Amino acid sequence: MRTTTAMKLGATAAVAALALTACTAPADDISNADFETAMSTPTTISMWAWAPGIENQVAMFEEAYPAIDVVLENVGQGGDHYTKVRTALEAGTGAPDVIQLEYQYVPSFVLTESLLDLAPYGANDVADQFTPWTWSQVTNGDAVYAIPQDAGPMGNLYREDILAAAGITEAPVTWDDYAVAAEAVRNQTGSYITALSGNDAGSFLGLVWAAGAAPFSYDGVETISVDLTGPATQEVIDYWQDLIDRDLVSTDPSFTDGWYQGLANGTLAGWLTAAWGPAFLQGTAADTTGLWRAAPLPTFDADNPIAGNWGGSTLAALSATEHPIVAAELAKFINTDPEATLKFATEQFLFPTRTEVLTSPEFAEQESEFYGGQRVNEIFAEISATVDTEFQWLPFQDFVAASFVDTLGKAISEKGDLSAGLAAWQDAIVTYATEQGFTVQ
Repeated sequence: MRTTTAMKLGATAAVAALALTACTAPADDISNADFETAMSTPTTISMWAWAPGIENQVAMFEEAYPAIDVVLENVGQGGDHYTKVRTALEAGTGAPDVIQLEYQYVPSFVLTESLLDLAPYGANDVADQFTPWTWSQVTNGDAVYAIPQDAGPMGNLYREDILAAAGITEAPVTWDDYAVAAEAVRNQTGSYITALSGNDAGSFLGLVWAAGAAPFSYDGVETISVDLTGPATQEVIDYWQDLIDRDLVSTDPSFTDGWYQGLANGTLAGWLTAAWGPAFLQGTAADTTGLWRAAPLPTFDADNPIAGNWGGSTLAALSATEHPIVAAELAKFINTDPEATLKFATEQFLFPTRTEVLTSPEFAEQESEFYGGQRVNEIFAEISATVDTEFQWLPFQDFVAASFVDTLGKAISEKGDLSAGLAAWQDAIVTYATEQGFTVQ
């Protein structure tokens, strides 16, 4: 007999990052009359979100629909946010109508039937506004479980002055080029070209994503695949093992005091990061204005560059909402309204998912003093177009992330055997999945 978890999966059209073959037929679309009635009836709904300045977009929504009052609350970010959402859902009371939701956690909320299918509320009408890979992360067939808000396609931020002192005058294009540059930087300047950190699964999976690997898959019913030790992922592991063994990269944990100091004082000459990284770095290393540059992430195949993603989020309506039309429209409006989405990108520094914003002069043509006058947004917009659309998540990605720290992450931090750490990570995931009643391939 399957466990409750697996049986719930059998009854749910899970998203699995959109590569599923099964489809669920959405409910009948709402009528224009129903929409007009709902949006003109005095209504109060709640939204839990952490995006900086999102109250601006909420105000725009309320101006467009004066009868609607949105109660916005930031209940935390990361684990705190999801724990509170799940606790409220389990209690059957206190849950918001709309939540901010990172891409990798969409499948776990679909698993418990917690998300409203937005397709009957017009979500598919806006599909062509978004980059294909972000839309693929929130849909399954015709079902739409969230609206993309921001993203984190990965690139390379580096100190031009430090690389130049090592004789490197161009950003490395391939990983072989990057290894050569790493050796030159270490030998000639004493700096590390970057850090591979063991405390964040997201950044590592972004590198795996960019290698064209498919470590996870899920059929939407009861079967998952975990292939962390496959050739593509192993190529990534072997590459970084070599750099660590030769002391060419740091293994400082990211977002810690030592790591921040390394970026600020030049001990770290680069950061392989997401599109939200350029703005973040300006606050972290303000005294290095003009010294940094941005470039695409190096690739194993220069003729077929693939980008990975690290971070980004969506807005989703909970299926428990008593106001589904209003909740669906709030999630859709905030992430499709031209003024709202441009403000996200140009004033609140969230990397856009709408192609209209990605190509707008106000966004793409901004020249950054911190990056020597480069059009950094334009660079990352081009990177975004190469993100692989096939990458999938497991419906228990929170466990995947937590177990990384104790397995592969530990091996990275201790400069140990990364292949053994990778195998331990796979074993931990397979064991957990089996215990939860999934069939594991």
